Amino acid sequence: MAFDKMELKDIEVWDGNFAAAQALRQCQIDVVAAYPITPSTPIVEGYGKFKADNYVEGEFVMVESEHAAMSGCIGAAAAGGRVATATSSQGYALMVETLYQASGMRLPIVLNVVNRALAAPLNVNGDHSDMYLGRDSGWIQLDAYCPQDAYDLNFIAFKVSEDHGVRLPCMVHQDGFMTSHTAQGVHTLSDDVAYGFVGDFKPMNDMLDFEHPVTHGVQTEEDWHFEHKARQHNDLMTKVLPKIQTAFDDFEKLSGRKYNIVESYDMDDADVCVICMGTSVETSREVATEMRAKGIKAGVVGLRVIRPFPFFEIAEALKNVKAIATLDRSSPNGAPGMLFNETAGALFNTQARPMLSGFIYGLGGRDLTKAHLVNIYKELQANVDAGKVTTQLQQFIGVRGPKLAFL
Repeated sequence: MAFDKMELKDIEVWDGNFAAAQALRQCQIDVVAAYPITPSTPIVEGYGKFKADNYVEGEFVMVESEHAAMSGCIGAAAAGGRVATATSSQGYALMVETLYQASGMRLPIVLNVVNRALAAPLNVNGDHSDMYLGRDSGWIQLDAYCPQDAYDLNFIAFKVSEDHGVRLPCMVHQDGFMTSHTAQGVHTLSDDVAYGFVGDFKPMNDMLDFEHPVTHGVQTEEDWHFEHKARQHNDLMTKVLPKIQTAFDDFEKLSGRKYNIVESYDMDDADVCVICMGTSVETSREVATEMRAKGIKAGVVGLRVIRPFPFFEIAEALKNVKAIATLDRSSPNGAPGMLFNETAGALFNTQARPMLSGFIYGLGGRDLTKAHLVNIYKELQANVDAGKVTTQLQQFIGVRGPKLAFL
């Protein structure tokens, strides 16, 4: 595909939104169908500017809602195009119906999700409510901790999603405002190198291949629906993790930047650790280093891949830890947090039976401070010293007023 090149320096100062928009430009999307919503608007707005300035070919389609945006992406992908868009929060919620359509039809769409709280009450700041809403929609989900990750993981997303052995849509998540609007140094790839990594789009089962007609959007009832979900879709998801790891390895050879399905920091001899996602990973790493200087063997485990959930990789990372805190940035509304539940599931049938505590934090953009994490690590160490969980299993951290806990 011919396109005008944009000269980039090795290091650019970009926020997460602009990093994602640049990655989409370099991937040369055929169709971006978009409806703006805070805080993801600058991704599609930036891509629209690239289109207006003739840096990209293809189509930029402005639609009437986020439901229509994903519907447009589904039609374009079914027709045989490389397709992407972005959304957040309420817009993501409006897309949910179509998310299941995209994955069930095996359409390799890339969706940048700038995570933001779900209403009510209305809130435009970042938490993981929307991320959690879509975890059973059949999409691959990757998690960025910073603008560099938001840039790199888009290339990974296209590489994995468009693999003919996968053909499933993929989300790239980043924290609203904390990543999306925070500028940092981003090491860039040249246009040729970036596009070369992703490669030319190779359609499969596209509606416009009239020599090989296919049907999209079929209906199945009890005769075949179960088999489609269990034997095809679920079986595909179980085979995705090796494909992701291969893409990570290939990207490391290209860029020197290493990604892992589960990111472990100071875990070789850790007695206590937190497991978390997004920008909280970097904050937790800094505090863990400080806690080690005070004699507490602290570590951090960060999820890079949320779906498919890496059960065995999580179990391996946590096998020698004595006490764990899961940090969920979404209100469970009467149940344990997702990370608590799934970490417990990963460890239940293993020989390691560490003490597990769950913390709900950062709802609606509330800061997770270093002081919060210091208290968490101290509580985990107290559990180790006592040989049992000394507080309630699930508690809110950083909420004003008396301590709020349940379970």
